[in-house]
Amino acid sequence: MHIHILGICGTFMGGVAALAKAAGHEVSGCDAGIYPPMSTQLKNLGIEIHEGFDAQQFDAAPDCVVVGNVVSRGFDVVETMLDRDMSYQSGPQWLAEHVLRGKHVLAVAGTHGKTTTASMLAWILEDAGLEPGFLIGGIPANFGVSARFGGGDCFVVEADEYDTAFFDKRAKFVHYRPRTLVLNNLEFDHADIYKDLDAILWQFHQLLRTVPQRGRIIANAADDNLRRLFDMGCWTPVETFALDGSGDWQAEFSDAAERRIRVGDAAAQAAESRWQMGGAHNLENALAAIAAARTAGVPLENAVAAMSRFEGVKRRMERTATVGDIAIYDDFAHHPTAIRRTISALKRRYPGNRIVVAVEPRSNTMKLGAHNEEMATSLEQADLVWMYRPADMSGDFDVSLQPLGNKLRSFGDYDELVNDMSTRVLSGDQVIFMSNGGFGGARQTLTAVLQRTRGS
Repeated sequence: MHIHILGICGTFMGGVAALAKAAGHEVSGCDAGIYPPMSTQLKNLGIEIHEGFDAQQFDAAPDCVVVGNVVSRGFDVVETMLDRDMSYQSGPQWLAEHVLRGKHVLAVAGTHGKTTTASMLAWILEDAGLEPGFLIGGIPANFGVSARFGGGDCFVVEADEYDTAFFDKRAKFVHYRPRTLVLNNLEFDHADIYKDLDAILWQFHQLLRTVPQRGRIIANAADDNLRRLFDMGCWTPVETFALDGSGDWQAEFSDAAERRIRVGDAAAQAAESRWQMGGAHNLENALAAIAAARTAGVPLENAVAAMSRFEGVKRRMERTATVGDIAIYDDFAHHPTAIRRTISALKRRYPGNRIVVAVEPRSNTMKLGAHNEEMATSLEQADLVWMYRPADMSGDFDVSLQPLGNKLRSFGDYDELVNDMSTRVLSGDQVIFMSNGGFGGARQTLTAVLQRTRGS
């Protein structure tokens, strides 16, 4: 069967493409704004990508069109698909019908940490010999791909609350029917489709309605909004986790440098291990993954030991270069909470170094100004902040950043931003590029400039 995917370079749809290819289908797709790592992954799989959303790409007459939420009515490709009465499905529907059915689905949901937690969980299951399948909104370094079928009964899916497609405005995750559900946290996000937090809570409530009584929910005990969610109704046993000791599952750092972790469960069993991560938010992610792995039969000691071999996720505080003793990171953080947590974690890990940050406000929620009140606070621990300012940002955005004072440098041109950074970064700096897009190649350009001017 020939499957053509609209919006194929998105992290989710790129994973669907990889799964369809692995299932033996002929796969092609289209998108705009094609950039790594997803474009590289698709190219390596031999998947043809058409740039743009014109109707000519249907000349090959695919058997089924899988529709991503990047397209809507008015796109040539969508109007042609409908006029020709072509067979089409959303990505989540295709995944549910062709991959998840009959599997022990372990879904990871929440505002922050989904990608890292899902990657950790998939790796724990893999390390235990369970050969899980997975679809994750990023590329775990241990696997090198964002999706695979797997040879076992378990399938890990990053469960996103964004809407499904132009013809299905439910959250993606209602399609997945998980037996194990991880709920990391819950905040307001996706202001382009949700009016307020209550609207998001309602979607998560629909998700809870799909988890069977024989299943398990792993939830953050310290999150007030998750408590509100459970008050709306829950029909599945819940196990909680928290770093403050209030949950069934607990964890702590065994050393000040955050290089050793200790994890315990409700039965007072405990295990300790080194790991390669850092930050309280990642320890929460690991704790959730370890608790979820128990539902698939992985003992605590084995799961904690697996974390010592977890290598992280591309674009989640991924250290992409070191020039002299200047470290450069690529991070997907695009929500004030994620930005704050990332900076705080690096501050603790490198207490004697400057933490300097470049931010591209690219998400629809940021552009709508929903996070304006929190942006300056989320960046206050950084020593310097370079802000790429898109032309369509409102003046309120600039006003919201005024508390940063002289530590803020704002530019509307990528090259000008990089040039300024190259003259101001110092020996020992930890440099973080934060964006959920390509940031105009600024990170790669700065790396090349520093290698040329300061040696490799």
